[in-house]
Amino acid sequence: MKVSGDWLDHPGTQAVCAALQAAGFRALFVGGCVRNAVLGVPVGDVDLTTDAPPQEVTRVAEAAGFKVIPTGIDHGTVTVVAGGKPHEVTTFRRDLETDGRRAVVAYSTRIEEDAERRDLTMNALYADSDGQLIDPLGGLADTLARRVRFVGEPETRIREDYLRILRFFRFHACYGDPEGGLDAEGLAACAALAEGLETISRERIGAEMRKLLGAGDPAPAMAAMAQSGVLARVLSGADPKALAPLVHLEAGIPPNWLRRLAVLGGEDPAQSLRLSRAETRDLSLLRQSVEGTEGPAALGFLLGAKLAQDALLARAAHLEQPLPQGGMAEIMRGARTPFPVVAADLMPGLSGAALGARLKALEAAWLASGLRLSREELLNS
Repeated sequence: MKVSGDWLDHPGTQAVCAALQAAGFRALFVGGCVRNAVLGVPVGDVDLTTDAPPQEVTRVAEAAGFKVIPTGIDHGTVTVVAGGKPHEVTTFRRDLETDGRRAVVAYSTRIEEDAERRDLTMNALYADSDGQLIDPLGGLADTLARRVRFVGEPETRIREDYLRILRFFRFHACYGDPEGGLDAEGLAACAALAEGLETISRERIGAEMRKLLGAGDPAPAMAAMAQSGVLARVLSGADPKALAPLVHLEAGIPPNWLRRLAVLGGEDPAQSLRLSRAETRDLSLLRQSVEGTEGPAALGFLLGAKLAQDALLARAAHLEQPLPQGGMAEIMRGARTPFPVVAADLMPGLSGAALGARLKALEAAWLASGLRLSREELLNS
């Protein structure tokens, strides 16, 4: 089987391959670019692997006039920029030691050793510069069937890096067969070793959860996470029951991981997932709005169009109700409509705290009216 695409034919990409091959080394595409090409989904980053040590990759690339950045030199990775395109080039590796968080590796000249240390069979696919597929572990059948399976013994792979538990669920959400369910052996291993997630930094867990919740439909994977006890290790108290209704309501609306996080609930997601201040603020507003009673126009005024749309979707999913008719148009109306009363309208009769309280009361009445009360009606109320 051969893979193809603009990513493979890029002049800079082919030039990097040609330079390594001319120096007597192998140059193979690996991982996501090959997997996505097989599945017919867009290819993002282009990663290469080679039997050349990183010092040789650097020497060959610089001799060819390419820029080299030692982005992960300790792990055998350099970034080669050719034709304006960055390529991560990593030397074949084999694991010497693992502790569930990081690995001590040695360079290898054998593709089989490199493949055996990868996490999932669909990530252990390689292709040469012509696009000819190389499948050292038989991962092609799994990939074509959209079957997410660990390489070798699942518990062994997980013990090497416990973050692979979350990657298992994330890859099922992104690439798995929605009708086929999760691999039973892999799921059992994730459940048995879920405690190992306690050793992983919250930054890494948060990054993985963002990707998982940003998948097209993460609901089945998240349900399996909850049933296996994994979700409780990541976000205590979270419940994914509103996630499937939310995905249904989102039809035609791009996924948003924070909107989906809002319907999960859970204790202190900001700390558990290391959210930024802006993410924490928006999540708090969304969670308050899910429990609130403001109409769509009021949400648009209070939150702005984008966040109000997320709030309306999250609330409907939480209540297991359809979106209110015309709700999105009302949000846009609210986002564009200014509060018609200003402080000067109440002065000099009111000042200080009394002025602030009156403005707040008038705004509450205006919001309750669906932003319909006029300036005159408010001032005469």
